[in-house]
Amino acid sequence: MPNWRDDGVFIYPGDIPASGIHEGKKAVEEWFRNFLEQFPEVAFHLKDICVKNIFAMGGTNVVAVHWDIELTNRDGRTGTNSGVTVIDLDGGQVVRVKDYILDPEDKFGRTLGAEE
Repeated sequence: MPNWRDDGVFIYPGDIPASGIHEGKKAVEEWFRNFLEQFPEVAFHLKDICVKNIFAMGGTNVVAVHWDIELTNRDGRTGTNSGVTVIDLDGGQVVRVKDYILDPEDKFGRTLGAEE
């Protein structure tokens, strides 16, 4: 979290317990802590990384990352999905992160704790 601004925002899509707008570094850190506690096995596979201005990594910029994920929750339920994360940077610090998930509510959502 050292690269996050204190007022940074993380947005997770869908209508499941993990969904919502998480405002402030502490709230974002708590979201990720809960995520890692829920999923003892997580593997991200980066597919593409796009940077709006490759010469402004320490300034204002936008980075988009296309990824696949494989995870297993504490109950042994596995899930896979794909998505894109868009990261807004200001002064080299994270201001806003928004996830776009291929399937946030069906099988993947159940792995994340959504009701069946």
